[in-house]
Amino acid sequence: MTLSKPLAKPLAAIIPPSATKFPETRSAHGVRWIDDYAWIRAHNWREVLRDPSALPPAIHDLLKAENAYAERALGPAKTLQRQLAREMRARLKEDDSEVPQPDGPFAYYARFRHGGQHKIFCRKPREGGKETILLDGDARAAGKAFFQFLDARHSPDHSKVAWSADEKGSEIFTLYVRDIDKAVDLDDIVGNCTGHVVWTRDSRGFLYVSLDENHRPCRVLLHRIGTPASDDVEVYEEADPAWFINIAATRLGALAIISVHGHDASEAHVVDLDHPALAPRLIAARQPGLRYDVMDHGDVFFIRANAGGAQDFKIVAASKDAPGMENWREFIPHRPGRLIVATALFKNFLARLERENGAPRIIVHELATGEEHAIAFDAETYFLGFEPVFEFDTPIFRFGFSSMSCPRETYDYDMALRQRMLRKKQMAPKDFDASAYVTRRIFALAPDGESVPISILHRRETPIDGTAPLLVYGYGAYGQVIDASFSTNRLSLVDRGFVYAIAHIRGGTDKGWRWYEEGKLARKANTFGDFIAATKHLVAHGFGAGDRVVAHGGSAGGMLMGAIANAAPQLYAAIIADVPFVDVLNTMLDADLPLTPPEWLEWGNPILDRTAFDTIRGYSPYDNVQRQDYPAILALAGLTDPRVTYWEPAKWVARLRAVMTGGGPIILKTNMDAGHAGASGRFDQLEDIALAYSFALTRVGSA
Repeated sequence: MTLSKPLAKPLAAIIPPSATKFPETRSAHGVRWIDDYAWIRAHNWREVLRDPSALPPAIHDLLKAENAYAERALGPAKTLQRQLAREMRARLKEDDSEVPQPDGPFAYYARFRHGGQHKIFCRKPREGGKETILLDGDARAAGKAFFQFLDARHSPDHSKVAWSADEKGSEIFTLYVRDIDKAVDLDDIVGNCTGHVVWTRDSRGFLYVSLDENHRPCRVLLHRIGTPASDDVEVYEEADPAWFINIAATRLGALAIISVHGHDASEAHVVDLDHPALAPRLIAARQPGLRYDVMDHGDVFFIRANAGGAQDFKIVAASKDAPGMENWREFIPHRPGRLIVATALFKNFLARLERENGAPRIIVHELATGEEHAIAFDAETYFLGFEPVFEFDTPIFRFGFSSMSCPRETYDYDMALRQRMLRKKQMAPKDFDASAYVTRRIFALAPDGESVPISILHRRETPIDGTAPLLVYGYGAYGQVIDASFSTNRLSLVDRGFVYAIAHIRGGTDKGWRWYEEGKLARKANTFGDFIAATKHLVAHGFGAGDRVVAHGGSAGGMLMGAIANAAPQLYAAIIADVPFVDVLNTMLDADLPLTPPEWLEWGNPILDRTAFDTIRGYSPYDNVQRQDYPAILALAGLTDPRVTYWEPAKWVARLRAVMTGGGPIILKTNMDAGHAGASGRFDQLEDIALAYSFALTRVGSA
């Protein structure tokens, strides 16, 4: 393994674009400030989400110039990028297939064809027989710059499949219906929705969630097959723009649950799928801080809830006839520090996924006897997760396991016999030897004394002596956990001598709900401090060279990247910021944007709350760019991204270049045909990853 010195700054002849300043005065709470780049936010952003060609010419020209600069600045790494993309693709099983999932007379699954970019949804008779292709993603995507399946749900009578797709990257989905036996598409087309669908029990209609003009889920509607979408019947409407709506069928199949949730509370409404037009039944009215979700067991509801001070959740039961909170009786008690993450309910068993001090496990509870047993793996740090199961009256549930050095394994688990059956093992790359890699879990000390878990992967022969290049990945928001799971793509870094580390920082629920609460609102700064502490700890203990550290994060993790760039630029040789949420103050002051009202409970409402305004203004990356040297930064954006709008990274990059005293380069690449998740095809996605990794490798001299 040969490592060269870090590359020098790019040639001076490669001049980055300089965005024109049009100063706009902003004010709030008696504070006035200037935003030089507010003009990059398109006045017609709603139209652009639906039609990217509507982007105003001046903004289009700026993004086009930025992309041209990115192409030149990253040009020396183009060969490496292609090489990385090729080797990442070579690690894939191109004709990969899911384990079929039984439901009644059929087993359903998705697969890829060799060379195909998109999923093909299929089924076979349960006892074996000829495959039927339900939906061919490659055929549906032909000729489209962007195409993404979201949902494909077969009807209860197995005669039809409803499916949804996004063709702009803006997460505005259209629902379609296909007659399976006749192999024809029906005329039923429903646009402007979230894409999730629940069939009625008679298979003659379905429920879905529509979007309002600001791209927010607002209504549950009932569509009857063969009728125009204009005749769809409203089942539920949410008037408060700070609350999201989702809908899902229960495993028993008789009911659907409308989940209405904000960032600190939730409520559930039950729909009878035999009589879907009737008004839904409320389980427990929303109240600040109350979170719960509902499972149907016939005459009884089982409910995962944080009521009564159960910060890390408990499970309660309630009669179907009297499901109100006053009738909840404890079934699985709360235990502080043991977070009940998810549950799966069957006729005779309840399985729950727990996490304690960052370590996951699955607990199986027999409903009749109350006996419990655990499923765990002998690994230092690993991932466990439930996989979909259609049927209710079965002792079998399915879960996935992997670690940073072990490819994903899919198991069917017989809860009655307590036996696991390996159904699929992710194809390991050619010549892959798990024993050649080391996976570790260590802890860093945060400034306030908290211990921050870090998951680490490196090759066994990589020297842990302070000379290796190091990539530190972080997110830290919304309670999301970045699992220590397997990724074939990371091998392109690790096999070139990198140490790859995931910092499980506050803002996630890696160490319970408290870990999340201590990384949001007024305590958001803990997220940034944890990441910086993790970086320093890794370097101090020889996991990386102090001048060869790369930081990587996306979306809210991109905000993290912006914050650490301002607070500790000297720690990083390079920063990769995927769709970075960096213009936090301006976004949270704009109540018209799709996610702003719901997000006030995550970040604070700077419109009404002066303390929240001061807190956000104190860390918002765009507002805190300073006259100092910055590391090399690669910012990636999507034009039709409704979550982190394209103008956030564009404004941030413009301000960085205008204010910084040295360092860089600062590079912005915007995908003009995609949104938050980047390219839609699986091989095109590898090109995006290869771009980021080639940037990391060249900046620390490991190319």
